[in-house]
Amino acid sequence: MITKIRPDVAAVLLAVALPVLAKTPENFIYTSSGELEAASAIMARNDIGGAQIVYNWRSLEPEKNKYDFSQIEKDLARLKGANKKLFIQIQDRFFEQDARYVPDYLMSEARYGGGISPQFDNPGEGKPIGAGWVAQQWDPAVRQRYQLLLAAIAERFDGQVYGVNLPETAIDLDKNKLPKGFSCDNYFAGEMENLAFARKVFTKSHVVQYVNFWPCEWNNDHNYMGRLFEFASANHIGVGGPDIVPNRKAQMKNSYPFFNKYKGKLALVAMAVQEPTLTYRNPKTDKPFSKDEFVLFAEDYLGADIIFWSTTSPWLAKK
Repeated sequence: MITKIRPDVAAVLLAVALPVLAKTPENFIYTSSGELEAASAIMARNDIGGAQIVYNWRSLEPEKNKYDFSQIEKDLARLKGANKKLFIQIQDRFFEQDARYVPDYLMSEARYGGGISPQFDNPGEGKPIGAGWVAQQWDPAVRQRYQLLLAAIAERFDGQVYGVNLPETAIDLDKNKLPKGFSCDNYFAGEMENLAFARKVFTKSHVVQYVNFWPCEWNNDHNYMGRLFEFASANHIGVGGPDIVPNRKAQMKNSYPFFNKYKGKLALVAMAVQEPTLTYRNPKTDKPFSKDEFVLFAEDYLGADIIFWSTTSPWLAKK
């Protein structure tokens, strides 16, 4: 006896049997505040869905409690007019010696303890260690000011911008001159508090935390990485990072395995190919990673939904 299967049931069974195919990540460009117009030719491409733009804290709050969102307004209007999306990064850390782009009051008023601390950064393969600054997010007083900024941006732009992301978790402080009040646990707790606050005030736009490394941690030995991904998964928070470097050891011992573990369990995964990322070379070919190599790893291993590409990416120069 041959049992016939109804067409609707057969369709369900077929869907269950077939593997779920990863979708190709959407392409955005990555640029800085005030530079969108210079990238207008790239933005006009049909294969570019939007832009991630970095706005530093100082430009958004030039004076205490006085916010200036005119550049976001301008960029948003330009992108909406082109039917493109805007993702904003609210930057509180900087990678140049003279880049102290936080409001003056944060550095001058005693209650904020200087507001920022020097940090070091290795910006890419073959590059020297660079100096920079990071806002002291482990200090509750500094953190309160950053959260007030987040709330002000959310009040104006929640649901208008496609998403917001908080900067990368990695910082590298001078271990012989640690700032007052700093500990790795305090820093982790402060960053998690900022993330929870961002999710609270942005109820419509995507919220993404950039995560690559945590101070004091290697291979999740403090469970910082594990706790962040678990929290993000449970609270409809996206996760991303500033660099796609296929199979690189340092990343494979930190954030990358968690992206893989949580594939399909996060609200959004947004990864970047920034200028330093382009300096890394594929050890098998001894050539810079190609677009296809970046995309394949981002799609298959990291589960990326969006890739933020530097405007200097070679493939963007081709028509």
